[in-house]
Amino acid sequence: MTEASSADRPVAVVTGGGAGIGAAISRQLIAAGHHVVSLSRGAAEFADPQLETVTVDLTDPAATRAAAAAVAARHAVGILVHNAGTIRARPIEAVTDADLDDLTHLHVGAPLILLQAFLPAMRAAGAGRVVLISSRAALGLPTRTAYSATKAGMIGMARTWALELGPAGITVNVVAPGPIQDTAMFRDVIEPGSAREQALAAAIPVKRLGRSDDVARAVAFFAAPEAGFVTGQVLYVCGGASVGTITI
Repeated sequence: MTEASSADRPVAVVTGGGAGIGAAISRQLIAAGHHVVSLSRGAAEFADPQLETVTVDLTDPAATRAAAAAVAARHAVGILVHNAGTIRARPIEAVTDADLDDLTHLHVGAPLILLQAFLPAMRAAGAGRVVLISSRAALGLPTRTAYSATKAGMIGMARTWALELGPAGITVNVVAPGPIQDTAMFRDVIEPGSAREQALAAAIPVKRLGRSDDVARAVAFFAAPEAGFVTGQVLYVCGGASVGTITI
């Protein structure tokens, strides 16, 4: 049962909102009384009357723009959570132009296009919430040239948006997860139960890997109407991995 009727809460758009971290975010927002529109490549891993799915390739600027316009025509969107992302793990020598182009649009260009489409409704309402999902890798990580660069770019973009949009009652914040074990992105890189997985968990100060719900709870805080005095901030949901790993 939801905490409030969807009629009492603004519509939320969550990119990649049907699986992994995105699904956990969508569930949190639905539980808070929001109708959620997921923009993703595939079907959602769960069904709910308040979940609507729009199929779109967010690495394609034209497709992103068309989907954004279609959603804006149907809904007065008050919350935008840009969660969709991909890694493209490669050593420096193997990074391609396509890696940079695709990840730049997916991580930086797509949220810009979406926000431009939804801003009129937010300005009209005098309120809005934007949450971008970056990564602890924005601080640097081997084999993550395109990923780290574009996830770091999200942080600078969010801080700029926070300054521009604060007077309109629109907040913009960033959640930067560390290793989240129950996601396809993590499993593409690390095998379940492997020695590498165990070593990674042991290296994190809280001695465990993250879960999608850990990230979703942080997003729910930033998206809440009560969070109107918090903007331009980056919250690392990483078990302390962003603090430092050097032991003397």
